[in-house]
Amino acid sequence: MIAIIDYKAGNLASVVKTLHYLGAREMVVTQDPAVVAGAAKVVLPGVGHFRATSLLCELGLADAVRESVAKGSWFLGICVGLQWLFEGSTEAPGVQGLGHFEGMCERFPALFEGAELKSPHVGWNSLERVSSDSRLMRGIENGGFVYYTHSWRIPVIHATAAVTEYGGAFTGVVEKDNVMGVQFHPEKSSAVGLQVLKNFLEL
Repeated sequence: MIAIIDYKAGNLASVVKTLHYLGAREMVVTQDPAVVAGAAKVVLPGVGHFRATSLLCELGLADAVRESVAKGSWFLGICVGLQWLFEGSTEAPGVQGLGHFEGMCERFPALFEGAELKSPHVGWNSLERVSSDSRLMRGIENGGFVYYTHSWRIPVIHATAAVTEYGGAFTGVVEKDNVMGVQFHPEKSSAVGLQVLKNFLEL
């Protein structure tokens, strides 16, 4: 069973519709920590402000995710759901992330190489693989385009599986063991996004 966490900020309808299109049948949209802890796969969509993730702690869902991950269930964070896997974000300094990965989510710089950098970063941009054994990126060639809409980003870390260039390289895909995240919106990213979600479903 796939638990899709509802924290009143996710792009739930599009994610559910896309997963259903790809063949997923046993799905539940939930705020119940027991359901999350018992799921075989957990998806955390995300649209909006990092502050919205504070509800995850308030409802006991952060501990449920930790329990789920510890027992080996697969986790996928999308957009803000990826950012939540880290220690926090400068977008909401008082809100803690899950802390599964080290590092902070930071806003794109106002200037890059002497020129103004537009933010938010909205639209199609390419992925470049930095990990040859990424399961989430299986079957996806370098340069595949995905759809982004965000003003904050995660730096490149040891668990980065693919990067995108905008104001320098940032993490497009993070993956370590059973915990994965994507900064882009796979449910809006045509063939590449469908392949990413298909790979997750087949784990």
